[in-house]
Amino acid sequence: MSTHVSPDREPAGGQSPVMILLVLVSTIGILVYSAFLLNPDNRGDLLPWLMVIAAESVLVFHALLAMWTILSGGQNPRDFAYYRARDALFGRARQGERHTWPMQIDDRRVEVDVFITVYGEDVDVIRTTATAALAMHGRHRVWILDDGKSDEVRDMAAELGARYVRRLSSGGAKAGNVNHALTLAKGDYFAIFDADFVPDPTFLLETVPFMVDPKVAFVQTPQTYSNLHTTVARGAAYMQAVFYRFIQPGRNRFNAAFCVGTNVLFRRAAVDDVGGINTDSKSEDVWTSLRLHERGWKSVFIPTVLAVGEAPETIEAYSKQQLRWATGGFEILMTANPLVNRKLTTDQRIQYFVTASFYLTGICPLLLLLVPPLEIYFDLRPMNLSITVLTWVIYYAGFYLMQIVLAWYTLGSFRWETLTLASVSFPIYAKAFLNAFTGKDVGWQSTGTARGRSPYNFIVPQILFFEFLLLTSAVAIWRDVDNGVFTLATAWNVTNTVIMGAFINAARREARALRKGRPLSPPPAPLAEPPLAPRTVVARPAASSPPASPVSPALPAGPATTTDPATTTDPWLTPPVREPALVGTATGASALPWEPVLATTDPRGDGPGTVTRRSLRGDEPHRQEPTDRDEVSS
Repeated sequence: MSTHVSPDREPAGGQSPVMILLVLVSTIGILVYSAFLLNPDNRGDLLPWLMVIAAESVLVFHALLAMWTILSGGQNPRDFAYYRARDALFGRARQGERHTWPMQIDDRRVEVDVFITVYGEDVDVIRTTATAALAMHGRHRVWILDDGKSDEVRDMAAELGARYVRRLSSGGAKAGNVNHALTLAKGDYFAIFDADFVPDPTFLLETVPFMVDPKVAFVQTPQTYSNLHTTVARGAAYMQAVFYRFIQPGRNRFNAAFCVGTNVLFRRAAVDDVGGINTDSKSEDVWTSLRLHERGWKSVFIPTVLAVGEAPETIEAYSKQQLRWATGGFEILMTANPLVNRKLTTDQRIQYFVTASFYLTGICPLLLLLVPPLEIYFDLRPMNLSITVLTWVIYYAGFYLMQIVLAWYTLGSFRWETLTLASVSFPIYAKAFLNAFTGKDVGWQSTGTARGRSPYNFIVPQILFFEFLLLTSAVAIWRDVDNGVFTLATAWNVTNTVIMGAFINAARREARALRKGRPLSPPPAPLAEPPLAPRTVVARPAASSPPASPVSPALPAGPATTTDPATTTDPWLTPPVREPALVGTATGASALPWEPVLATTDPRGDGPGTVTRRSLRGDEPHRQEPTDRDEVSS
């Protein structure tokens, strides 16, 4: 089983007393540190003091709001209506394989579509996700939405029995891909998975019952990762752990949990109510959530891990992912400031403002990196000379040390990779801020399709800063040795140099691996063969004919096989769920509840606007006349 960082498999009923204590102590530390910085008697030279105040104000604001949101959590979104709907989800139609069981809500059959968005990812990655999606419990249709226009992916979809959709154009990026699929799919609900997120068999069982509340627009589950083999992958994954474990659950209380683009189930009627998935931004998930909340729809987040994906492994993939996310956040801040949005509740305004301004915290390290050199080269200090090093450390630790302790409690240990990425990513977020301010389109590229370019192409500012900090550290140490006093500025600058150096070293290891053609992640270990379930064999004389199977009395004559799901390798990462053996299945019969077809709008087929359906059972293809909803805009 792969190692992955994730929230608890089952949501807790409330925050633990230790967590509440840490949050309260951290809040006190934040307030005391803020009072220390704002005290006029402690102010030093104006320029460095203003730089510290600007950076720390943003960090303090977000820290306080995070503490407030965490303390608001603990409310289990699963109420009595949910559990009643979950118990009745499959009704009494529990025959055959679990992915064939029809689902019902309020005694009404419901249809679910599952969209796997594809844009150039590796075919083996897509195959793993599609196989797992097809095996999810409950009758559903799996659609592979291929904006990468790959014939290999098309053939793989046909092999697995999934529907395949290829657009004539890629307008609207991922959001446009989903909106186009909604013109073909007709389900009551639809789930979205990125190509590298492998769903759990129980995904629909855990999410669909929430739809018993007619005002629920979507149910979001966490993003968690299995490929924590590089510094970048671990840092990127751990940076999100606190968010999915504590922040998003806390937002349930304010009806402000937002969609993150994958591992989510939508109500079709809600998305239609807001005109489809938002296509005006690369952060279509947050924008769509905002529009839904403006219209009075409800959202639900459950901290139950129901899909496992891949974190960005390379600096290229991480940089492009963060640039896309940060640009989308800044676009909301600059074009639709949530604080003045009267269609939202007060709590929702605050939560969306936190979301929109969050990436400002990534620019703050830039200001703080420049404070020690101002003291070393120009003797400009942010605090009064009367403030001793010990006094500064005590107040500073009250803020930052408690944040580290809180993160340590959340993740189980101190994760230096997170600290490193948070400290060195300021060029990405500064560029995102500039892009949003100027309206520059950053383009679209999925996280899993980075081209493997040298990491040095993406960290030129960090390299220049490292050289500057290294030189400054040497000057500071020489000065302190000459004066016989080791200063706080020197310690601060040396620490920044070490952190930046750790990131440069990670880039060096990545560049060497790419140059030598070595994979950054080890190959996945083969799944162990599950032990055979005990069974009883009844021997009969060779001359006697066994009676027909009571399960399938009308089987045709000829060879037949006995299939036992208990010995079938499960596509999920956990041991397979044991089910009763199914006997007497005729060779070649489809196990799917629908006739698998290949749906494509490829102009190389029967012409633009025509949907060709090809039976995967060997039948001749037949044409379906185009309709208004089958037309594809060029």
